[in-house]
Amino acid sequence: MVTGNQTSPKIQLASPDPAVLADAIAIKLRPGLGLQTTTSLAGDASNRRYFRATLTGGPPHSVIVMQLAEPEGFKQSEEAVSGTAHQIAELPFINIRSHLAGVQVPVPTLYYYDQSAGLLYLEDFGDVTLADAVSRADQAQVKSLYRQAIDVLVQMQINVTKANDRTCLAFHRGFDAPLLMWEFEHFLEYGVEVRNGNPLADVDAEAIRGVFKNIADQLAGQPQIFTHRDYHSRNLMVDGTRLGVIDFQDALMGPATYDLASLVRDAYIQLDEALVDELVEYYQDQMTDQGVGGIDRAAFRRLFDLTSVQRNLKAAGRFVYIDRIKGNPKFLADIPRVLSYVKRNLEKYRELEPLRKHLAPYVPELQ
Repeated sequence: MVTGNQTSPKIQLASPDPAVLADAIAIKLRPGLGLQTTTSLAGDASNRRYFRATLTGGPPHSVIVMQLAEPEGFKQSEEAVSGTAHQIAELPFINIRSHLAGVQVPVPTLYYYDQSAGLLYLEDFGDVTLADAVSRADQAQVKSLYRQAIDVLVQMQINVTKANDRTCLAFHRGFDAPLLMWEFEHFLEYGVEVRNGNPLADVDAEAIRGVFKNIADQLAGQPQIFTHRDYHSRNLMVDGTRLGVIDFQDALMGPATYDLASLVRDAYIQLDEALVDELVEYYQDQMTDQGVGGIDRAAFRRLFDLTSVQRNLKAAGRFVYIDRIKGNPKFLADIPRVLSYVKRNLEKYRELEPLRKHLAPYVPELQ
């Protein structure tokens, strides 16, 4: 069953009461700490808001305050999810964070959760995302940073999956065929019909959905491992020599190729094709070194490319949705980039020719 909070518009939250912040910092974090200043930070596509509170009496000298849209608004994911019925008794961010921290994935420390106010006080990883770092790095540094991101990814995938802890919410939801098809349909609705203002012709819709179903079935049929779901350059923080992982609350079980595709077929950073090839090989080398055997490299690359098609189409539709429903147009500029990846793969595989034939007339970037 696919569920999710998909229709909520962007909610404008009032800033947290400084007195509430000051009391929590002084009483709940560490004796001697005091609130100095509070600065609003640029948010993401979610309904959350973020603030940096600078402190006196540190360390820590600052904390990140995450403000939830609703104090108890954690019963549904902001992304669609699929899985068996499971009672959510804990904020997914807290639940997933604790399991990642338990296997030494570099996630922010949670200092305090003020449940009544809907405020989380988190370790500050700074302002430099992987996207920021790459934008001013030379070729060797870019390769090094992405290899580090893959090292963290492999650690996360293997160790959380191996733990198989059923108290982790991610193990109760997954990228099954219905969810993958839901995301494809999300693209058709927003990335094609809403964007163009016209519906698909029946003959085209039938052919497109046939290819989509084939891709969804192939991806759903892969071994399921822990999947961050949004493992990309804006959710990885370069904090000195450490690469911090954030925005993991929608984690679920999925194919190994999903997070890798999110990383190297990123909506926000376009890597050279030679580097993409090298990083896919590097990922497979790391998995082999960690004892994951039986990897057919040609088959893995094909599944990686099919995953990229699914992920990138979903992103293109999501960006239109965020504009039209949440009133946030800033992601529209990234649509041509993600669709350029799709076009490359449509030209690479003969099995995707029906998709190119029937979808490209509606999507200029695929022509």
